[in-house]
Amino acid sequence: MTEYLIKRLIALIPVLLIVGFSGFLLIHLIPGCPVAVMLGPEATQEDIDKLRHEMGLDLPLLTRLIRWYSRLFRGDLGYSIFLHRPVLQAIIERLEPTLLLTFMALLISGTLGITMGITAAVNRNTLIDQLVMSLSVLGMSIPSFWLALIFIQVFAVYFGILPVAGYTPVSEGPFQAVKSLFLPALTLGFIQATLIARMTRSSMLEVLSQDYIRTAKAKGLTQRKVIYVHALRNAFIPIATVLGLALGSLMAGAVVVETVFALPGVGQMVLASIFRRDYLMVQGILLFIASIYVFINFLVDLFYVVLDPRVKYV
Repeated sequence: MTEYLIKRLIALIPVLLIVGFSGFLLIHLIPGCPVAVMLGPEATQEDIDKLRHEMGLDLPLLTRLIRWYSRLFRGDLGYSIFLHRPVLQAIIERLEPTLLLTFMALLISGTLGITMGITAAVNRNTLIDQLVMSLSVLGMSIPSFWLALIFIQVFAVYFGILPVAGYTPVSEGPFQAVKSLFLPALTLGFIQATLIARMTRSSMLEVLSQDYIRTAKAKGLTQRKVIYVHALRNAFIPIATVLGLALGSLMAGAVVVETVFALPGVGQMVLASIFRRDYLMVQGILLFIASIYVFINFLVDLFYVVLDPRVKYV
């Protein structure tokens, strides 16, 4: 087990290096002069050349990449000239609403998706099954920004029970923070719930056809105990995989939702950084999100042995 953990942790390093390289290359190959965009149309050529030199943009691409990696290994993601602070500090300052939004959306998507999937599997080939699967297809087809606008119109404008936009920090009241993030979390969570529902249904149908499920029913166990104790636990490994992937997708998908709901999170910051051509900030956020994504999938792999003791790590 220990040897496996060490191997997996070492394997994460090249993945993150490749992600960093890809982000660096894509950003620096964007046509146009980022310094001219930063300084505005009234900047002189002398001002542009001076800032290019300060940012190292007059150096060859390979030299810039080596310098960025050398700073990265020291824990330095660079300095944002727009926010006037280190990139890592700026990310941490905006992290609270994004993390809270992501985990609220995961809770909603997991609860709703698993419930829908189990309901569809237990009522296979019935009207309920068809309704749940139709709803899942509809949910996967709806753009997040359009669904967000619908929820705002219904819950914030028509009923007036939730705020339209904005964020209340946890320090000012946990309940108010959750209330301000409920609509964006519902938007993200509903879309991911449809994918989780389809996976849960497929996995449950496979398990429900096994002999030990028929034996459990023949022994007189209740339907609830057969479903939630015997079937769901054995069907949960592929569901756990989808939940792990959903967590990364929710964090990445927060860009659009945070913009619609005017949330001061990492998603809105990366969008603003792209428009400003703040290279170091964009690279830092991409690497940060990728690190969380990779680490979550690493934890999901470890969680398999809890779900199924037959799983062995080699």
